[in-house]
Amino acid sequence: RLLSDVSEQVRGSSSQAREGLKRHFSELQTAVTRLLTERLSVLLSEVDVIEQDSVRPLDDCQKLIEHGVNTADELLREGEVAIRCGLGEKEDKLGSFTKKALQIQLDSLPEVPVLVDVPCVSAQLDDSLLYALRDRVSRHGSVSSHPPVQIEELQERPGSVLVRWCKVDDEFAVQDYRLQYRRSVSGQYEDTYIGPEQEFLVLHLDPHTDHLFRVCARGEGRTEWSPWSVPQTGYTTLAPHEWCPGSEGYILSSRRNIAMRSDSSPSKAGVLYSNAPTYFCGQTLTFKISATGQVDKRDSIGVCVGCEGEAESLQRDQAVCISTNGAVFVNGKEMTNQLPSITLGSAVTFDMEVVNLLPISNNNNLSDGGNFKLRVTIGSGNREVVFDWLLDQGVDCLFFGCSLAHPGWKVLVF
Repeated sequence: RLLSDVSEQVRGSSSQAREGLKRHFSELQTAVTRLLTERLSVLLSEVDVIEQDSVRPLDDCQKLIEHGVNTADELLREGEVAIRCGLGEKEDKLGSFTKKALQIQLDSLPEVPVLVDVPCVSAQLDDSLLYALRDRVSRHGSVSSHPPVQIEELQERPGSVLVRWCKVDDEFAVQDYRLQYRRSVSGQYEDTYIGPEQEFLVLHLDPHTDHLFRVCARGEGRTEWSPWSVPQTGYTTLAPHEWCPGSEGYILSSRRNIAMRSDSSPSKAGVLYSNAPTYFCGQTLTFKISATGQVDKRDSIGVCVGCEGEAESLQRDQAVCISTNGAVFVNGKEMTNQLPSITLGSAVTFDMEVVNLLPISNNNNLSDGGNFKLRVTIGSGNREVVFDWLLDQGVDCLFFGCSLAHPGWKVLVF
């Protein structure tokens, strides 16, 4: 890499970190201010309610007292007028005064309550919130020079990329990893894996197309994710594994990587082969069972040198396979060792490597004939079998295939 690229990563990531910190703490300040304002409004409303509920009866009492005093004052003035008037009017006015005096009840005015019987509003506040905030804020956020996880390796696979990552911070206790990818030229990152494993095969990638991959982690007991790793660019030059379209008795998915045994040919469907010999030694070929049907001893899932259109099963020469009952066949002969029966969710893997016993030819051309041996490992469940597969001619790529006697089976290949 150019020194300028490395410097740009340091400066660019530092700038992004600054902006992220400023944005986050600005949002926190806004949120905290809003929460405090809302809480203050609630408490002030409670004060208003207490004040209104408490003052209302006191105001009513005040009005009642004022009304009684005013009535008594008016009666007093009326009595004074009656005393000063002449003899002709005095009797009438004194009679009216006496009548009104008997009607009012000056001795029934409400008693003014003592201070201890009426509310004395106060606010209870302490510094515990401030102490808690100070403690949490002092530990909120962190800055690190490197993310706790980094992508370690990108391996191209047919139509896919195997991503491996590792933890670089020994003090970071990981609960889950999170892997994302996107096309390098455009598009948004999307989640492709969340879990405890440290590798994942990203499927459905177009060959010869750059993709960016990044990974982060979540600590034990935490909800937030760590910073992302430095994005790594990866691609595959290998065409994806596909089943051959148009085979009787099988229905394929749109990407042709899933085959479902249909009931259109219940008696005989033959072998469904791959669209091309896309399996190369040194790779891992995986068959994932996403639906099951009735088990039959004639069933087979495996690899072969060529396509034989009339063959009913891969239990034949120039092929290695496993039956749905777990039996393993090499060139049509059943091995003593057996694997577990294939069930819903089973993943059957094939790994092969070349074992050089004898020179193939003077010019090392694989197609010139001679003894050619492949070391084959078939895995299913928690078990695997390893054996040598002897061929009469050299091959550098193989077909894969399956034959399923009964409908209902669904097989994903990758």
